[in-house]
Amino acid sequence: MVVELDLIALAQFAAAARFRLAVDLDLAFLNHHFGVAAGVGGTRPFEKLVQFDVRLVQRRVLPIEFVVKLMAKRTSIEGQMSLFPELEVPSEPQAAESSWPAWPGGMWVGTSSWSFPGWAGIVYDRKYSDSKLAQTGLRAYSQHPLLRAVGIDRSFYAPVTLEEYRQYAEQVPDDFRFLVKAPERLTTARFSRHPRYGALAGEPNPEFLSLPLALQEWIEPARQGLGRKLGCLLLQFPPTSAHVVGGPSGFAVALHRLLEQLPAGLPLAVEIRNRELFGQAYLQVLERLGVSHALLVHPSMPPIAQQFAALGAQPLTVIRWMLGMPDYEQAVSRYRPFDRLVDEDLGSRSAIIDIWRRALEQKAQIITVVNNKAEGCSPKSIERLAEQFWDPEVPF
Repeated sequence: MVVELDLIALAQFAAAARFRLAVDLDLAFLNHHFGVAAGVGGTRPFEKLVQFDVRLVQRRVLPIEFVVKLMAKRTSIEGQMSLFPELEVPSEPQAAESSWPAWPGGMWVGTSSWSFPGWAGIVYDRKYSDSKLAQTGLRAYSQHPLLRAVGIDRSFYAPVTLEEYRQYAEQVPDDFRFLVKAPERLTTARFSRHPRYGALAGEPNPEFLSLPLALQEWIEPARQGLGRKLGCLLLQFPPTSAHVVGGPSGFAVALHRLLEQLPAGLPLAVEIRNRELFGQAYLQVLERLGVSHALLVHPSMPPIAQQFAALGAQPLTVIRWMLGMPDYEQAVSRYRPFDRLVDEDLGSRSAIIDIWRRALEQKAQIITVVNNKAEGCSPKSIERLAEQFWDPEVPF
């Protein structure tokens, strides 16, 4: 039996594979036995097809696993059928089959991000790498009937360009919405001593609540790139010592100064992670300027039912179900690879559904984002929410 081997595909596969050394060794083997010029590192394009006897595989000269992976990933040749069609990996992640009723109009639910390999069989049809999902997984994510929104967390750490926002918008349906975080340089009064801040660690931030920064790196690129698919612009303030931001009154004054200068009509929400800042001065600023408070499930804040009770009417109800336990790193370690529910939070689930119902009665728009660190797997958390939202008889 003779099998035709496309060396162009082999070279491309070798260049992208993490186990480059093993692939290079096999290229060297082909070069030795068939006289085909193999590029250094397996990256030189080839212009020939060679044939090798499958008996070489049977004698373990070439590992069968390598041949299977190669044939599954190879570039197809026009008019030639794949040797292993059942193993072919799509060029772009595909959605898992799922059947759920649509959310009510004006209500969008989703997760903090979309690039988790552990969601194979839940959101995606199979397991893909996190990098593959980050680059090309959003389209498949947006095909899940329950996932009508997603958070863009990366904007917190580095600017996202107008073109990148446009590319995001092009991958999702018209009724999909994005929640976009403000840069941490905008919302951090003093940098923590984390090593990632380098020389800025522990130093005051001169760009705290800077209007030019807010407009140039956050609002305008997101607004122009996402268009009507922009669901929420979120100012997330990290936990800090209250005195660093001037205490509750000083923080409220500084927040008011920024918010009143922003363009009118933006879908703005503010998230704080200090319960001592959640008081009348803060709430009055938001109410006066028509900005929403993001209801946050997080150990640093009061229960969301208590937060919701303190609010007046809000045109946009924003819920972020983030973290159930005090230690973030412990949650990551406990829940990874985020493929199942581990610690179900029935109280928060019940409160979220109650807030949904009340907000819908008030004809408010709703955006809810769920994190893997809430219960272990955010798409599964959303499935539980959907079950109990649509059928109140389902037990919590």
